[in-house]
Amino acid sequence: MGKTAFLFPGQGAQALGMGKALAEAFPAARAVFDEVDAALGQKLSTLMFDGPEDQLTLTANAQPALMAHSIAVIRVLEAEKGLDLARHAAFVAGHSLGEYSALCAAGALTLADTAKLLRIRGDAMQAAVPVGEGAMAALLGAEWDLASKIADEARRIGKSSEVGTGSREDFPSEEAYDTGLICDVANDNGGGQVVISGHKAAIERAMLIAKDKGVKRAILLPVSAPFHSALMAPAATAMEAALKSAIILAPKPPLIANVTVKPETEPGAIRDNLVLQVTGSVRWRESMLWLGEAGVTRFVECGTGKVLSGIAKRVVAGCEAVSIGTPEDVAGFAG
Repeated sequence: MGKTAFLFPGQGAQALGMGKALAEAFPAARAVFDEVDAALGQKLSTLMFDGPEDQLTLTANAQPALMAHSIAVIRVLEAEKGLDLARHAAFVAGHSLGEYSALCAAGALTLADTAKLLRIRGDAMQAAVPVGEGAMAALLGAEWDLASKIADEARRIGKSSEVGTGSREDFPSEEAYDTGLICDVANDNGGGQVVISGHKAAIERAMLIAKDKGVKRAILLPVSAPFHSALMAPAATAMEAALKSAIILAPKPPLIANVTVKPETEPGAIRDNLVLQVTGSVRWRESMLWLGEAGVTRFVECGTGKVLSGIAKRVVAGCEAVSIGTPEDVAGFAG
């Protein structure tokens, strides 16, 4: 019999009304939202349920909101379906901020601490780079190796003010290149979708280079900061300080970490990885492949949206993948 892994979504999945039906249907869900509200000293649940949407999408709100919905799903499955994650799942994994949700679900972090850490993380990530200086873009039809080459070339923007055509001939000598700009591979989501992140000028150039190299589409993402790039270094420093005092227990089941793509249970290593993932790449495709090779045939995505279950189906051949976010989803969950 195949193993099961529980997955937890990252930023971008947030949507107005998230978790509202769950809270109305199940006391266990309502209790999660109440606890997160109390921990943050803010009616985050009201923002999730009723908006305004522009406030919900702010990084400092979206991160704890997505976690709250994910954990509400877990608590409802525990109460209604007898879920015991330590017994019924072989692994947990979360996309970027979802790693915190996964650790909370697996008992490594308390709910209140997770909410507070994600508020600090969201604030620090937003403050790391002035608005307008950074950007992110999705390269559709590109794999990791090609995206890395594109990012490397984009870092070497010429000192000329012109972006050029994206070809190397625009800048005839190495001396004409400025290596001070950041362009990093931020997310490897699999299925030919890789996200790059860094200085806006470098990202715009990378999009031109991608077109020249035959990438199907390059899309500028509507994000407020260049996440998972070296520009997030100040946020990594802030998280290192915040995590130093956080109580972290061994997760049960083990966490497959974004930055190492291997099972992690040792609290010290988990703490270090949570700092590294602020500037590091989210190696999601590799994580899904690792889980498939470890015998996982069933993926359960908990929270808002269906992005991760969709990726799992594309990356792990023949797997079953479901997403649980509403009372109807809970009713159909087979345990």
